[in-house]
Amino acid sequence: MNTDSLVHTEPTVAETEKLGTAFSRIGSAKSMMRGIPGIGCAAAIVLLALLSGCSSDSGKPAETAKPEVKGPDLITARSAFQKVYLAARGWQQDAKPYRIESVVTSDGNGHDGKAAIWRGSFASAAQRSEKSYTWSGSTADGAPSRGVNPGTEDSYSSTNSSTQVFDMAFLKIDSDQAVATAQKHGGDKILEKAPDTPIFYVCDWNHNTNELVWHVIYGASRDAVKLTVAVNASTGEFIRVEK
Repeated sequence: MNTDSLVHTEPTVAETEKLGTAFSRIGSAKSMMRGIPGIGCAAAIVLLALLSGCSSDSGKPAETAKPEVKGPDLITARSAFQKVYLAARGWQQDAKPYRIESVVTSDGNGHDGKAAIWRGSFASAAQRSEKSYTWSGSTADGAPSRGVNPGTEDSYSSTNSSTQVFDMAFLKIDSDQAVATAQKHGGDKILEKAPDTPIFYVCDWNHNTNELVWHVIYGASRDAVKLTVAVNASTGEFIRVEK
């Protein structure tokens, strides 16, 4: 004979509370039904069950959480360059950069050396071709999708002075360091007069001086430049004011 089922156990506090609530509701239901002929305890219990079912929230649809609106990802040039460089080497093993540049967007003004969109342009001497890769962290309308986006492949000539490739080891100064230097040579005055002036960046090889140069550009576009400061991308030294 199994005696386990005959062992008496004390009810828990939670069970006691549930029983108390149930008996309380039954008592309330009986009070409500007093004075109505023919209605007894059993009917009161049935009424309680119906009332409990009507008051249950189980039939309501579950509230869905609102999707979180993610802001833009703003990073410096060297962080973006590492991402697009890996993609370029996947395209061609001998790919080398000839330009790094930021893009002005509505969700990144570039004041701290960071941007929501960076583009790296690469060339393959073996294939005589070039290709750009864009990293995007922007949420602005019309911006590329987040992550690395490849551009179209085009022909390349190593004799073109405006697309001279460089070794990535020359890129020792990041964009935030470059703008700090530019601020000391006229950039601070531009932002003092017009704090909303965006800043964008172009890094390329100067074949005349054999140095890698940051061009820190104050303005919304090439056609609306207020000031351009050249900074050595290997040493961080001020070179000149270009405009």
